[in-house]
Amino acid sequence: MPGNGKTMGTQAEAGTAVKTKNLYNRMEWAGAFGDVGTLIPFVVAYITIVKMPPLGLIFMFGVMLLVSGLYYRTPLPIQPMKAIGAAAIAGGISPAALYGAGFSTGLFWLLAGITGILRPIAKLATKPVVRGIMLGLGLTFMVDGVNRMRTAPLLAGFALVVTYLLLTNPKVPAMFMLLIIGVVSAVIMNPQLLSELAKIHIGFNMPMFSLPMITWNDFLNGTLLFTLPQIPLTLGNAVIAITAENNELFPDRPVTEKKIAISQGIMNLIAPLFGGIPMCHGAGGMAGHVRFGARTGGALVILGTLLIFIALFLSDSVSIVFKILPNAILGVILFFAGSELAIVVKDIGDKKTDFYVMLVVAAVAMWNMGAAFLVGVIMDNALRKSWIKI
Repeated sequence: MPGNGKTMGTQAEAGTAVKTKNLYNRMEWAGAFGDVGTLIPFVVAYITIVKMPPLGLIFMFGVMLLVSGLYYRTPLPIQPMKAIGAAAIAGGISPAALYGAGFSTGLFWLLAGITGILRPIAKLATKPVVRGIMLGLGLTFMVDGVNRMRTAPLLAGFALVVTYLLLTNPKVPAMFMLLIIGVVSAVIMNPQLLSELAKIHIGFNMPMFSLPMITWNDFLNGTLLFTLPQIPLTLGNAVIAITAENNELFPDRPVTEKKIAISQGIMNLIAPLFGGIPMCHGAGGMAGHVRFGARTGGALVILGTLLIFIALFLSDSVSIVFKILPNAILGVILFFAGSELAIVVKDIGDKKTDFYVMLVVAAVAMWNMGAAFLVGVIMDNALRKSWIKI
């Protein structure tokens, strides 16, 4: 998997690198769906529980995926911000307050990137701390995947076996078989799905300009209830971890914490204007895209284009469209994305203190990314300076 990136990185060091172009082959198509295990559940919950208009929500996801793929030329993902999403789904908040949270989130990360405040913070992220965050996030994905697979264990078990058999097969990508299994099983488990699919309405719609519906109270509530609690999670997962992951997999296409922060700032200032929710570059998403075959930004361009099409022409029938993938299949996708992210810790070395810090950070990260980063920095420094011993 990382072989292509390392080879090209060697060429870059030798001064002979050629600018990597996005690919659109079968592996990029397969890798395009590597993050739907996270995307679909959040989108469905936003639409059905929070009553977010599906057109703007899906359209802005598509646009941001498209731009990310074309600009970065790696599978640098676009994901819903998890803490904000969970709080919104549980709290019955209004769409306008979420748009307000998007604006304040965008403003914070844009300023954090421009002012350079992230530079000293990033220096505190030593290898054991970063690997701990990635391990914790990977295990969280795997646990979530297992819980989803429990909804249909026989289907999930069959899908797991097929995926493992085809995981490194370049001719028949595992994701294609997963999608086929998902669609067929959805119809078998719910025979009425075919009649529901026949009711899909195709019609052209454009997203509405959302700014006029946002009040000062929406902005204030969104900031206090959603933006502030999300910052530590975004710092650990969508700034520090994704930067390390991208640069390790694709050293010929490096990013910096500053660039990622500014990127997240810009997209969250734009997305709410047309009905988008707060988004980030989550490390788990890249692991999912890469695990199923993506090696360039082409995968994001493919997924983004599909989402834009769904938004513009099928937004009235989104709830039906997303029923074609059972929860158990989404669980399988999450499980493999998590394992791909967690396996990066193999290079931690055999130093006991580094391994210990990584494990502690991973355990805390499964609860809170920001707390994990803080705990990791304190423990790592305490061990290095012999304030404590294990």
